[in-house]
Amino acid sequence: MPAKCAAPRATAHLSQEYRTPAWEQRKLGELASKRIEKNTNGIKETFTNSAEHGVVSQLDYFDHDITNDANIGNYSVVHPDDFIYNPRISAVAPCGPINRNKLDRNGVMSPLYTVFSVDDTIDKLYLEHYFKTSRWHQFMFLEGNSGARSDRFSISDSIFFEMPIQCPVLEEQELIASFFGRLDSLITLHQRKYCGVVSWMLGVALVRLSSEK
Repeated sequence: MPAKCAAPRATAHLSQEYRTPAWEQRKLGELASKRIEKNTNGIKETFTNSAEHGVVSQLDYFDHDITNDANIGNYSVVHPDDFIYNPRISAVAPCGPINRNKLDRNGVMSPLYTVFSVDDTIDKLYLEHYFKTSRWHQFMFLEGNSGARSDRFSISDSIFFEMPIQCPVLEEQELIASFFGRLDSLITLHQRKYCGVVSWMLGVALVRLSSEK
């Protein structure tokens, strides 16, 4: 009786060019660098990084600017497409949020935030969606702690930039980012339709109530 043969791999019939390359694990510090530029040019607009709304102007988020002009020169300059880590934790962001500046302008942020830029070896939209997942949380929980204030996460810059990032080839990063970008747009569209229907129903109900009086 012939010896049993190992089952052929599912991808054995594919040529090498059609096989998906293995994802590489890289450290954040290999593709990103901390932004150390200080506000020496007197930029007035201060940004904040919200877990729910991303990077926004303080004027929009708080309805007023809470920046102290006396120490704004020590604030970090944030450029378009820079990433910002906010150590403030919440139910939505148990390690604090990491978001990208998509405001298309420079601003400044408190030194409490970690601002970093990335190079061309990683797709920015892919990395943005990566930080929306919880894949990086385990590293943060193992290497950091909640610090003196229970609402803030504490991790040193040197450790933070040791964070492992799962990186497929750049072309695959772009495809993944495009897929999730379209998915976000579809969700937003349906949310708007839902809000529109709810508003219409409320309007009809109010009209009926007023006519019954």
